[in-house]
Amino acid sequence: MRGSYDEKPWLALYDADIPAVIEREYDNALDMFRASARRAPNAAIIRYFDATITLAQLDELSDAFAVALSESGVAKGDRLALVLQNIPQFIIAVVAAWKLGAVIVPINPMYREREISTVLVDSGAIGVICLESLADLVIAATADTEVGTIIITTSELQFQTRTDPRIFGSTERIRADGTVDMMELIEQYRGSRPADVRLQPDDLALLPYTSGTTGPPKGSMNTHANVVFTAQIYRDWVGLAEGGSMFAVAPLFHITGLIANIAAPLLAAAASILTCRFHPVVSAESIAEHQATATIGAITVFIAWTNNPDVTPEHLSSFLSIYSGGAPIPKAALEAFRSKFGHYIHNGYGLTETNSPAIVVPFSKEAPVDADSGAVSIGVPVSSTTAWVVDDDGAEVPVGQIGEIVVAGPQVARGYWNKPEETEHAMPGGRLHTGDVGFMDTEGWFYIVDRKKDQINASGFKVWPREVEDVLYEHPAIREAAVVGLVDAYRGETVKAFVSIKDGAEVTIEEIIAFCKERLAAYKCPRIVEVIDDLPKTVTGKILRRELREEPSSPG
Repeated sequence: MRGSYDEKPWLALYDADIPAVIEREYDNALDMFRASARRAPNAAIIRYFDATITLAQLDELSDAFAVALSESGVAKGDRLALVLQNIPQFIIAVVAAWKLGAVIVPINPMYREREISTVLVDSGAIGVICLESLADLVIAATADTEVGTIIITTSELQFQTRTDPRIFGSTERIRADGTVDMMELIEQYRGSRPADVRLQPDDLALLPYTSGTTGPPKGSMNTHANVVFTAQIYRDWVGLAEGGSMFAVAPLFHITGLIANIAAPLLAAAASILTCRFHPVVSAESIAEHQATATIGAITVFIAWTNNPDVTPEHLSSFLSIYSGGAPIPKAALEAFRSKFGHYIHNGYGLTETNSPAIVVPFSKEAPVDADSGAVSIGVPVSSTTAWVVDDDGAEVPVGQIGEIVVAGPQVARGYWNKPEETEHAMPGGRLHTGDVGFMDTEGWFYIVDRKKDQINASGFKVWPREVEDVLYEHPAIREAAVVGLVDAYRGETVKAFVSIKDGAEVTIEEIIAFCKERLAAYKCPRIVEVIDDLPKTVTGKILRRELREEPSSPG
C-alpha cells in the first residue's frame, strides 16, 4: 500500500541536502561545545541587550563556575537545579555543569514553593541556582530536600547596562541570607580550570520535568547523545549556520529552549539572543538590533507580534527561518502573520521526552492543511526517526486512520527518573507513545487532531488537570472540582475549573482564582471558574470531564 509507515513516504519530502539517516558528530554535548570554541573562539555565542559574550569568554566563565561548583561538592552525576529566566547565567551554568559531568534540572521560575519542592525532592538535586528575587521562595522550597548549602543567586541585571524599564522596571539587587552570588564566585575562580571529566553518550545531560503522557510531573532522562543529535537536527533542518543567530523566545527552562536556544547555537557557533523574558516590542527591537536569522517559539508569540502595531515588518526582516512548536498552529494565525510580515511559519513537533524535534516541516515546504479537520500538518519525521499511528492496543492503524502517534529515534529519552514502570508504559521498546492523537496521510505528512488524555496545552505549556484540581480541593469551601481545557484563539487552550461548593460555605470566584495563584504557576491557574451544583459522574463516581468540556461555557 502506498504510504505505509514501513515505506517511510516522508523521505520524498526531505530537502535535497537532508539525509535520511545522520550520524552523531560528537559523543557528548561538552565535546560539541569545545569543538566550536576551538573552531570559532571569537564568535558571539550570547547577545543580551548591549552585552556580547564570545565562545572563548563562555569557556572561561564556565571554567571558573565549574571550579566553584566543584569546590562546593558538585561532582559527576549530581543534579543541579536552575530557576532562571533567559539570561546569560543560564547558559554559563549549563556548560559549567557539563564540565563536571553534572545534570541540569531546569525549573520554571513561575513555579510556586510546592512545585519547586516537588522537583527538588524527586530529582535529588544537591544545589540550586536562582534569580535573586526568587531566593526566599527557593530557600523555603529546599526544606526536606537534598539541597544543602549550595544556593547560588544571580541577577538579570548583570552583564547588560541598558536596563530597559520595559523588562527591568521593578528589578532590584537583593542578597538573601544563606546565598552566594554566582558572578562573585566566577570572579573568585576566574582563570581556574576544572579537572577533566569523561562523558559517555548515555550519561544524563538534562533532567527536565514533564507531565508526560500520564500522571504527575516526571523527570525525563535526556542524555548527551540525545542533546547532540537534536542540536544537529535543529542546525540542519532550521538552517542555523555559523555566524547566524537564534532569537531565544522559547524559555531556556523548557525543552525547546534548552535545545534550540542553547545546544544548537553551541553546535553551530551561532549567537543566542536573550531578552530575559518576552515583551513583544522589546523582542522585536532586539531581533532588529542583532539581526536574528532564526527563531522557534509558541504560536502565541507570533500572534502577539501580529496584533501589536508597534512591531513592524522591518523589525523581523532579518529572519531567514521561523519555526513554531509547543502547540498546533491555527491556519488563520499563520496566514495573518505572513500577511503582515511576509514570513511563513514552519511547524515543528516534539516533547520533553524527544528532546524537542521529532516531526518537522522541511524548510523548503509548506505544511498542507487537512481538508476534513482544518488541522495544519505538524511535519514529517526528521532524519533517523520513525513515527507510526497506533490503536489503543498498540497495533499500527492503516494510513489515514486516526490513532496515537508513536515516535522512535535517537532523540527519545532514556526513560523517566526512578520510574521504570512508567518508562515501560510510555516507551515500550524505546518507542515513545506521545499521548497525542492524529494520523499520517499517504505522502507522509503527520497531523494532530486531538489529545488522548486530558492534558491541557496553554501557550505551549503543559497543564495536568489533576494538579490544579488537587489545589482546588485544598480550599475549605470547595466540595468537588474538575479542570478542563477550553479552545482559546490566543493560548491554544485556557484552563477552566468547574467547582461545587460545600453546604453553608461562601466563596467568590475571585477568591478561588486568588487561592490558586498563591499555589500554582500563573499559566496553570484557572482563568475561568464556573460554580455548579453537582459535577457529572459515572455510576462509579468518576467525574466526567468530557461532559464538562462539551457544556456551553457560562460567564464564570
